[in-house]
Amino acid sequence: MTTEQNEDKQASSPSAIGLKEMVEEQYRKIKENAETYPYVWASYILVYGGFTLWTTYRWRKLRRTEDRVRVLQERLRKLVKAEESAGPVSSVQKGQQSSVASVEKGSSLGGTTTPSATKQGPQ
Repeated sequence: MTTEQNEDKQASSPSAIGLKEMVEEQYRKIKENAETYPYVWASYILVYGGFTLWTTYRWRKLRRTEDRVRVLQERLRKLVKAEESAGPVSSVQKGQQSSVASVEKGSSLGGTTTPSATKQGPQ
């Protein structure tokens, strides 16, 4: 049993070492290329860094806008809820006021006319 475990460790070690060496080799090549062509790499950093900054700015601005919209929606929900809960009471009051106003309007428009108002002519 111990020999099987040792063989498993030895079998996984070469692949781990190979992977590590491969990563180090790739890093060395990139470093040499960056030292050989610094202006190209600087332009890459400038362009892609600027694009990343712009994307980050727009993302954060979008998130802030969404947060403000959520707050306003919540305030609107509360106002609507308060209006609905106060709605039946105020509609009854409005109904009473409108009926009183219509009675007053009807009496002033449809009432009897005085004789002096009908006999007036050019003076």
